[in-house]
Amino acid sequence: MNHQHHHPDTEDHPHEHAHQSDHDGDHQVHQHGQHAGHSTAMFRSRFWISLALSVPVVWFSPMAGHLLGYDPPAFPGSGWITPLLGTVIFVYGGTPFLKGGLQELTSRAPGMMLLISMAITVAFLASWATTLRLDGFDLDFWWELALLVTIMLLGHWIEMRALGSARGALDALAALLPDEAERLTEHGAETVPVHELREGDLVLVRSGARMPADGVITDGTVAMDESMITGESRTVSRTVGDAVVAGTVATDTAVRVRVSAVGDDTALAGIQRLVAEAQASSSRTQALADRAAAFLFYFAAGAGALTFLVWSLLGDVPEAVTRTVTVLVIACPHALGLAIPLVIAISTEQAARAGVLIKDRLALERMRTVDVVLFDKTGTLTAGEPAVKDVAVADGIDADRMLAVAAAVEADSEHPVARAIVRAARERGLDVPQAIGFESLTGRGVRAVVDGDEYRMGGPAMLAERGAVVPEELASATLAWADRGAAILHLLDGDRILGAVSLEDAIRPESRQAVAALQRRGIRVAMVTGDAPQVADAVAGELGIDEVFSEVLPADKDGKVAALQTRGLKVAMVGDGVNDSPALARADVGIAIGAGTDVAVESAGVVLAGDDPRAVLSMVDLSRAGYRKMWQNLLWATGYNVLSVPLAVGVLAFAGVVLSPAAGAVLMSLSTIVVALNAQLLRRLRLDPASVR
Repeated sequence: MNHQHHHPDTEDHPHEHAHQSDHDGDHQVHQHGQHAGHSTAMFRSRFWISLALSVPVVWFSPMAGHLLGYDPPAFPGSGWITPLLGTVIFVYGGTPFLKGGLQELTSRAPGMMLLISMAITVAFLASWATTLRLDGFDLDFWWELALLVTIMLLGHWIEMRALGSARGALDALAALLPDEAERLTEHGAETVPVHELREGDLVLVRSGARMPADGVITDGTVAMDESMITGESRTVSRTVGDAVVAGTVATDTAVRVRVSAVGDDTALAGIQRLVAEAQASSSRTQALADRAAAFLFYFAAGAGALTFLVWSLLGDVPEAVTRTVTVLVIACPHALGLAIPLVIAISTEQAARAGVLIKDRLALERMRTVDVVLFDKTGTLTAGEPAVKDVAVADGIDADRMLAVAAAVEADSEHPVARAIVRAARERGLDVPQAIGFESLTGRGVRAVVDGDEYRMGGPAMLAERGAVVPEELASATLAWADRGAAILHLLDGDRILGAVSLEDAIRPESRQAVAALQRRGIRVAMVTGDAPQVADAVAGELGIDEVFSEVLPADKDGKVAALQTRGLKVAMVGDGVNDSPALARADVGIAIGAGTDVAVESAGVVLAGDDPRAVLSMVDLSRAGYRKMWQNLLWATGYNVLSVPLAVGVLAFAGVVLSPAAGAVLMSLSTIVVALNAQLLRRLRLDPASVR
């Protein structure tokens, strides 16, 4: 299976990583209706050739000579230079517009390409009528036609480059895969093209190299840079049994990996498909833009017909044709056609770079209207695994020594609680002694010998079995822990209790920032959990959460979403995408967090590849900024047309203010460029979770 993933936004060509920078020239934008099948390279080449041909057309034009104050060169046959080269420009440079206009006409969806084709066709026919000296025609439009087509091609080239660079996120994803992999066989190592890898192959990934496929580490521990998938800049430790993803980087050491998925089955390919689908998806604002474009076509066509009629009745047929061509050119709602698709493309690309994978465009649009974000507690606001929160000791006992002995007793246990105690001792830099004679006491705890003494570590059942009495100085601390729902383990030397540790589901440090930042944006924060009220209230109190739903079964979580919605609130639900599926589906915006690269979370409109809850803020900021850009572009594009068409009609002709077709083309192209540049400002938005404020 080949690793070159094809998607609807690019031509069917191999991704040669050495030439990634050239790809923007080959992009095709199939969903941008008026450019179906057109590529950036096509507009670029036609622009340069048309520009070269336009120079002699303008130079030999009597009108241009009159305006610029020179006499065009005259020699036998010089009079045919402008019509012949103008015809070449019309046919060669104008073909994309003529084809697009015909498509719009046959599909009964009139738009900007039909307007452009009408304008250049009228100018072309009027110019030939003048060249052939047909009675009553004195409309030498050749130089204006040449500039009109050339400027239109320039505007479209800029537009296609902008769209192509946004969709370059897909090429960037494809470029994450190395070209070759080091496959390990019984005969030793062999270098093979990535597309020859098969599921079950064993590969060696050296330090600094990218993973060639999805797989599971079979040997070694490595710090992985997964930023290209999750948006998280810190490296993540991965060891034997952990899954790794194609395109991520082994930063420090080599590891052996058993391939589990290749080619189109990899998570990277899934993300590519997701980005492509999101960029191709329509939106409510796009529907509004489409309606506006259709309205502007009829508005421009009506204004053109009225212009021709009025100026003809005034007895100035040449001016009637000139004014009509200018109206048709300047009224092209081309900036309008670019206004929404470019914002969609850039916002989706920016989200993907930040590890926010948009499955449903409308989910991103709705995010700006959300009133409350409902977080599932475990694994979202918390790490989903126990951590030592507090340590208390009996009189005369050193706290560090107690924790070190507890870690030694638990060192050989694989239980999550045991690992949490060992981890806490190491994080405090304690010297953990060696234990011998480890034994697990089912349902009660563990015991082991440390430095010649036997110790036990366990909960209430252990204390009851040994008849141990909790010292008064410990009891006050452990009662407070119990009140907030913590698990409590005691360390015993014989029947004597030396100390205790409390274990709780660790709150992610990022959760505090996420909650505070959401509240600063005027969004309430709620939490739903199956935990007891005292546990839920303790977490909510620490994070400053506005509303808590506790002791909620997984199957009932969607009911809490519905309850918030009945209060008239727009709800975004953030969960793990598995047991939260009904709630994610019911919410106005369903966000699956920590799903890694499982882009197949059906119930969520958005998948957060990482487990950082601050990524929700990225969605809010992107949704609001994208919406602003869409409306700014829509207002600019439509406002430009509404204000400029009367000038093109000639309402100020009495004051000497008139617009030529070429000047109209310049203004229209400038409008398109303004919209493109405004959309590009979205790239300044910082979506890295660590930069959230």
